[in-house]
Amino acid sequence: MIAETPCLMDAVRSRFAHVETCPFEGPRIFFENAGGALRLKSVIESSAAYAGYPDNQGRDNPASQALMETIARGKADMALFLNASGGQCFVGESGTEVLFRLVRTAAFGASAGGQMIGSTLEHPASASAMARWAEATGRPHIRVAHDNATGTVTAKAYRAAVTPDTRVATIVHTSPVTGMSVDVAAVAAAIRESAPECFIIVDGIQHASHGAVDVAAIGADGYALSPYKMFSRHGYGVGWASDRLTACPKEQIVNGPAANWEMGTRDTGAYATFSDVVEYLEWLGARVSDSTDRRARLEAAGQAIRAHEEHLMRAMLQGVGNLPGLADMPGVQLIGGAAIEGREGVVSLRLAGMASADLVQHLRDNGIRVHIRKNDHYCGNILDPLGFEDCIRVSVCHYNTEDEVRRFLSAMTQAVAKAQQGVD
Repeated sequence: MIAETPCLMDAVRSRFAHVETCPFEGPRIFFENAGGALRLKSVIESSAAYAGYPDNQGRDNPASQALMETIARGKADMALFLNASGGQCFVGESGTEVLFRLVRTAAFGASAGGQMIGSTLEHPASASAMARWAEATGRPHIRVAHDNATGTVTAKAYRAAVTPDTRVATIVHTSPVTGMSVDVAAVAAAIRESAPECFIIVDGIQHASHGAVDVAAIGADGYALSPYKMFSRHGYGVGWASDRLTACPKEQIVNGPAANWEMGTRDTGAYATFSDVVEYLEWLGARVSDSTDRRARLEAAGQAIRAHEEHLMRAMLQGVGNLPGLADMPGVQLIGGAAIEGREGVVSLRLAGMASADLVQHLRDNGIRVHIRKNDHYCGNILDPLGFEDCIRVSVCHYNTEDEVRRFLSAMTQAVAKAQQGVD
């Protein structure tokens, strides 16, 4: 849809900084989006502007009032993006910190006893939060095993582990290693069947840039985002908490607003730059649909992004033109299988006969930026069961093109030939 609409891909790419060129290294293809997406130019401009404003929030002057209006608009845009009709949107220091706060509040707010449950697919941001607060509240932390072959975890697997006394559950929306999404609504429904009062927290950090988010449809109590992975910048995380979770005791200023989640004065620029992202998605949605409704435009943008990235993933895995795809290249080992459906912009792989670090360097020499993932505290949950010490992660976004995929496959074909010849 994006590539097929005349001039739209050029218009999309023109809105991002450093699409084709690294400011330190020169021309390159950016396939490291899972580690942090490219920044919107509007985000960069807003960041600079708000960093320079000297006035503080909550004062009786026009500048301060303008800052408060920016915050109110940012929170409204967060709720619109998440399709949250109730609850509270708030800003924390990072997506990880937001997850820790959501899980902590749920763990201490839930009825005593019982268990806390997540999955082995989860990023350590949520898994570590669950481990910490399960221990602190004297509960077992149950981890549902994901499927190594498919790179995801199912509602059926959760259903087998959930009991009526499950107090807190976490679900990762998309794995940052396998790239495979989880049917979060189905998992949440399976949890509610046995434990209707369970607090459900969703890690949406990897998913948010790849399609629309709808917390109302999911039926969760908390959702976390990292804006630097969705075209904004570092320095803040975004969280949403249901009214039920917000009502639980949490850290806040004594005698302050009961529904407040934010600690101290947050950067007004964070709210402004999130609004920049929503504005961009509305712009994109207006070009792929006829709707004038803001939420409908966000959903249309999400559908267009998903369709374009699915096209890129199909080309990368199955080939394009006379170039074979990764699934057909000898020696290439795919992490989590070669499925297209459910994959959100990420392919992780190994190449027999070539060290992952050497493959990263080979691609870099060919002007392609990717990243190595190691069997450590970040990715050991995925790599260790497979017996792999590392892999490389190739991650695309909707501003990437089929031609960039073609150039990547050409470089990979060269790498396969080197590996087969035993050339480092």
